[in-house]
Amino acid sequence: MPSQDLIVAYRVQAERNLAKFILPFWVQHTKDEQYGGFIGVISNDLVPNHLASKGAVLCARILWTYSAAYQFSKDPVHLEMASRAYNYLVDHFWDHANGGVYWMLDFKGEALDPAKEVYAQAFAIYGLAEYHRATGHAQSLDYAIKLFELLRLHSLDPEYGGYRDGFNQDFSRSQHSHLMGGSFQNATDKTMNTNLHVLEAFTNLVRVWDTPQSRQELQGMIEVTQRHIINPTTYHFSLFFERDWKPLTKTVSYGHDIEGSWLLQEAAEVLGDAKLLSAVKDTTRQMAEAALRQGIDKDGALLYETDDRGHTDADKHWWPQAEAAVGFLNAYQLTNDERFFDASYRVWQFIEAHMTDKVHGEWFSRIEADGALSHTDLKVSSWKCPYHNGRACMEIIHRLSHL
Repeated sequence: MPSQDLIVAYRVQAERNLAKFILPFWVQHTKDEQYGGFIGVISNDLVPNHLASKGAVLCARILWTYSAAYQFSKDPVHLEMASRAYNYLVDHFWDHANGGVYWMLDFKGEALDPAKEVYAQAFAIYGLAEYHRATGHAQSLDYAIKLFELLRLHSLDPEYGGYRDGFNQDFSRSQHSHLMGGSFQNATDKTMNTNLHVLEAFTNLVRVWDTPQSRQELQGMIEVTQRHIINPTTYHFSLFFERDWKPLTKTVSYGHDIEGSWLLQEAAEVLGDAKLLSAVKDTTRQMAEAALRQGIDKDGALLYETDDRGHTDADKHWWPQAEAAVGFLNAYQLTNDERFFDASYRVWQFIEAHMTDKVHGEWFSRIEADGALSHTDLKVSSWKCPYHNGRACMEIIHRLSHL
């Protein structure tokens, strides 16, 4: 077992990173005081673009982060941020005619891209359920349940299982989705990314709305992930699929693999089924082992991906580092294998030394393969958010406290 001194040092560093660099940044720099909600784009050196569009995913992730942070800290500033995100989500992103949340608004809060991406609906469920956990706010749970029912009605595949991508404003099927992959756009029916975050959303929903229906859907997502999304030979996720779950690519996303390992474990723990939990525990270990063996660079950070041609993108993006710190720590808790603890802490040391912006706050989006900071990447965007790193810190603090 790692020394108590190391465990305490790791926990204290995560506490400091969360409290000093992550949570204050979004409070101080991202609130749009003119048009409401949050500024959609801010550069690395804190130049805001007040005319940038606003994404549902960013708003929902801010909602989750500060709802979780408020339960963690009881700081009224965090509650105010969560409430701001909640109000903007339901007042502007929610489609009161068709239900669901729009993909993108303009800077004034008007629908710019009204598509009903399942990925965005999943994050809205995730954030709304967490806001209910934090506050007991009844209407936020009502919205989460409405989204759950909309996904089951329109996106759930009754024949092959899982959730399909690509929907228009009225939830009619579309051949386009922001989550469908490049050259596979026309062939893709389902994506790992969307289904992983549906799993994550349903896990959080069961915590606050534990019904036979919600449990059944969560169990179904665990089984789909085990049966179709995880390659049984490599223990990597496949990324894009035809409707019958035929994989369309062999690209490996190391960040999603290690993130999925602990989210799958968490889902099984919330359900509490002993047989399912045993099966998932073995999968979690195998996925973490594959990520450790193939995805860690010599500097301790997690590589981005390896494509179908065997080319590895060695850039270090912020979110895979956050998920690796949690995923390897989770694997250590399951196995007592100190290699996993060491991997978690090495990734964390990389985060502290290279990803954390100790001048402006938050984390940088990307460190290039040669170790140089990418100045063109954004500090805030529709994808760059406080959810991966904020959650990682809270998970690390919680898990290390139990060690």
